[in-house]
Amino acid sequence: MENIWTAVATFLCLLSASLMMMRLYPKLSARHRDDDTNTVVRLVANVFVVMTSLVFGLMINSAKNTFESVDANFHAYATSLIIFDRTLQSYGPEASDTRARLNTYVKEAIANPYHGDQALQHQRSQAVEYLDNIGGALNVVNPQDRFHEGMLVDLRQQYHSLIEQRWKIVEQSEGALPRPMVWMLVAWLTLIFASYGYRAPQNPMVVGMFTVSAALIAASMYLVLDMDIPFHGPIQVSDAPLRRALAEMEL
Repeated sequence: MENIWTAVATFLCLLSASLMMMRLYPKLSARHRDDDTNTVVRLVANVFVVMTSLVFGLMINSAKNTFESVDANFHAYATSLIIFDRTLQSYGPEASDTRARLNTYVKEAIANPYHGDQALQHQRSQAVEYLDNIGGALNVVNPQDRFHEGMLVDLRQQYHSLIEQRWKIVEQSEGALPRPMVWMLVAWLTLIFASYGYRAPQNPMVVGMFTVSAALIAASMYLVLDMDIPFHGPIQVSDAPLRRALAEMEL
């Protein structure tokens, strides 16, 4: 929701700045409307155009790296789940209860994905409880010989690795773009649009172009901010790896 309000605020700032300057220009004194003033306004705007392009490009690259990192870790997590299930299957009937709990956990994780901000709201995920139950089931397994004892040690290591991978994904899911940088970028864009409104003719075509441009930039800002938070909004990391892992477990 915060990203939506940021996009709306961006749209309003850009459109207001351009239209207000367009309306204000005819009321300025002659010395504020001469060619020298117009040249300086354009030069200053060009400086901020370059800076805005660089900063926005860095934001896109940062959001892209966050999204790709979480996506890669999510695939690795699904792979670890499959390997853990295969090891449980190789252990024998004694691990059947643990396998059933693992299957239940994956189904719950797909149905109700957990987000990092839920912890701040004191909300506990049901899937986390199922994951904890897997560790409890492993603790009651009693190996019958040295071979199974070695396998049980490996299973416990894999289980702890799963917990570590899961929380790593959760902690990465909240994004890394600092809000002060976002609002600084919006301020620069507002200044640029105000300079475009300076000396712009007052007609429906120009107003329409300002409106469409402000809307597209605001939408771009929203998509970049949304991509930086991979488990919220329209751009999300796919749960296909977990679904494939569940399908493998049920074969």
